Amino acid sequence: MSATKPVLNLDRATVRRARTLARQAGRPIVKMAQQHTTVSVERATLRLAGLAGADAEGTPWVNRLADVVRADLEQDGGLAHGVSLPVWDALVRGEAEDLATLAQKASAGSVRFRLPEGRDAAKARAAAKRQVAAGVKLIDKRRVERERMIAKHGDAPRQPWIYLIVATGDIYEDIPQAQQAAREGADVIAVIRSTGQSLLDYVPEGATREGFAGTYATQENFRLMRAALDESSKELGRYIRLTNYASGLCMPEIATLAGLQRLDMMLNDSMYGILFRDINPVRTFVDQRFSRQIHARAGIIINTGEDNYLTTADAIEAAHTVTTSQLLNEYFAKEAGLEDWQLGLGHAFEIDPDVPESFRLELAHALLARELFPDAPLKWMPPTRHMTGDVFRGYLLDGFFNLVGALTGQGILLVGMMTEAVVTPWLSDRDLALQNVRYVLNAAGNLREDFHPAPDGFIANRAREVLGESISLLEVILDHPQGLLDSIADGTFGLMKRPADAGRGLDGVARKSTAYYNPATEILEAGT
Repeated sequence: MSATKPVLNLDRATVRRARTLARQAGRPIVKMAQQHTTVSVERATLRLAGLAGADAEGTPWVNRLADVVRADLEQDGGLAHGVSLPVWDALVRGEAEDLATLAQKASAGSVRFRLPEGRDAAKARAAAKRQVAAGVKLIDKRRVERERMIAKHGDAPRQPWIYLIVATGDIYEDIPQAQQAAREGADVIAVIRSTGQSLLDYVPEGATREGFAGTYATQENFRLMRAALDESSKELGRYIRLTNYASGLCMPEIATLAGLQRLDMMLNDSMYGILFRDINPVRTFVDQRFSRQIHARAGIIINTGEDNYLTTADAIEAAHTVTTSQLLNEYFAKEAGLEDWQLGLGHAFEIDPDVPESFRLELAHALLARELFPDAPLKWMPPTRHMTGDVFRGYLLDGFFNLVGALTGQGILLVGMMTEAVVTPWLSDRDLALQNVRYVLNAAGNLREDFHPAPDGFIANRAREVLGESISLLEVILDHPQGLLDSIADGTFGLMKRPADAGRGLDGVARKSTAYYNPATEILEAGT
């Protein structure tokens, strides 16, 4: 993503102030994340070491093994020590020949785990790091594969990249639809997850043929779709990117599977699961830091979820909460190792179209995001809240949305459907929606070269107003005793009140003991 030329002339000191405040608000969250672990972080580490598959009941072996280790060490702190030392201590002692066998024996109750000390702990630590390092190297290999494929087949011909959702519930139906969408101009294929998967505390196994308003995210489904889009890349002479969702209770595990199967983008917001799935805030922030370290290593672009705030709060009144969240997401992402080109920060075209000057307001908000994050591939989301079922009006709104994307140099443009809020889109709806995008980008794709709002006009003044309100909100956050956690608890974002001591998944969080060890964290913290 090449940076666009500034047209708002934002005060540099004001922008620096906003980032400083975001950093101050984010630092205590990072410290908290560093001091805790979760069941999903530990299971992700086992997946990096190569443990895969599930038992006859469909429960993944990583869950079985982690649960037994936690239970065996309950009197000594349980999850607080992590699973790596007990697991590899058992392997070094000869309890099983490999991780898969150990998981099976543990599930059958024929292995007892302990927390090793002294030389035994050193041996377990070395063995764990060797095996997990092999998984990280595989992620490195997948990143190189992507770079070579882009060099060989070419990249998308223009930006914004055209991002289209495909998800029938059946991966074998998704594949031909995704390939056809690529032929019709889509640059990024997103396979949306089955409803409710974010609340499952395990990752399903294998290829799946049924889902609810989406397709389950599994390692095999990732592999099948990536292979299919590689075929499309070869056919079309441009690399087709694949997106899925690293959110919910298994965020670190899904991020790991995405890295192992060469996905290119992942939905990965720091607060979405807290606000809209009622997942415990501590659990979410610990999981998102680990998952973003994986994404950084894998060269995956993250997509954040600020657009969702505007489905529950007014898009004008709450515009500053989007900017605030973007600044926080930027801080958390960079702290975890992500670079500007990996920050698909989200925002949306969600102002009530009956509001006077709604289009100019949308331009102001989109331009503000573009200029605050000039090197980020911003993800621009289409109207949903005010789609009424009038498909003609909806098609026009999507055209205006596409025009804002072109005028403001957005990086990723999610294709809007005129049947939003009416039916699950038909294939013909998708075809018409892609025609809309293609027309606008072909007719006005470079119009931003000629678009220069008046320095003290409506658009520039509105952008400065939103930035100022964001700074004020960050100052309020810092005034709270527990900072961001208190702000989330009182409903600052998306009008959802989520206290830090409640929510799904809290029982899967533990404060690290002095004996805690995780080779994945050690490797990822060290960087490339």
